[in-house]
Amino acid sequence: MKSHIPNALTGLRLLLAVVFFVVLSFYQYEGRGSPWFLNIAFAIYVVALFTDFLDGYLARKWNVEGAFGRIVDPFVDKILVLGSFAFFAGKNFIIADQEVPGPGFVAKTITGVVPAVFVIMLARELLVTAIRGAAEAGGHKFGAEMAGKVKMVVQSVTILVILAYVNYLPTFQAYDQYHSTRIVFYTTLLRDICIWTTVVVTVVSSLGYIRRTVAIYRPGGG
Repeated sequence: MKSHIPNALTGLRLLLAVVFFVVLSFYQYEGRGSPWFLNIAFAIYVVALFTDFLDGYLARKWNVEGAFGRIVDPFVDKILVLGSFAFFAGKNFIIADQEVPGPGFVAKTITGVVPAVFVIMLARELLVTAIRGAAEAGGHKFGAEMAGKVKMVVQSVTILVILAYVNYLPTFQAYDQYHSTRIVFYTTLLRDICIWTTVVVTVVSSLGYIRRTVAIYRPGGG
């Protein structure tokens, strides 16, 4: 019975990912869909993160880690993260002929995510998957690094920050207007710091895998 619980949690997270994207698809900034869709998406993502932690913890505690978890667990992680940033850079969050004040780069999305950010993240995942597959096919162990886990945490925090930012931006704008404060500026700064940190951590997290691959395939290394 115990051996099935971590796999069931992984399957639940895959289902949550589907629901998460369905909810996001119903929302459009300054268009269709209630802001409550973002609250629901936020809650679903938090639950998905909890199940990610729980299934890994239980699998290690009960020593029931299997092929299903090794394959599906990172797959769901990538779907959640890459899918979120694809949505954030897409038409559902486009700003119509306006710019949100803030210290970050110019983006045509209220999320602050530009397509280049998504491309960098996708390229990293494709690169690591390719070199890991080649190494393991050659008989070399190529497990996940701690940097990869840190990357997932940073990316997930950024996703939650962006969801909250977009949802409560009208409230921040109204408060700034009536109280002459700069909440929009500082929350936009936080959003942009999270995005840039995600980009940097994503790139840096790939360096360890590249270094290991070079060590394996250089003369005398394999």
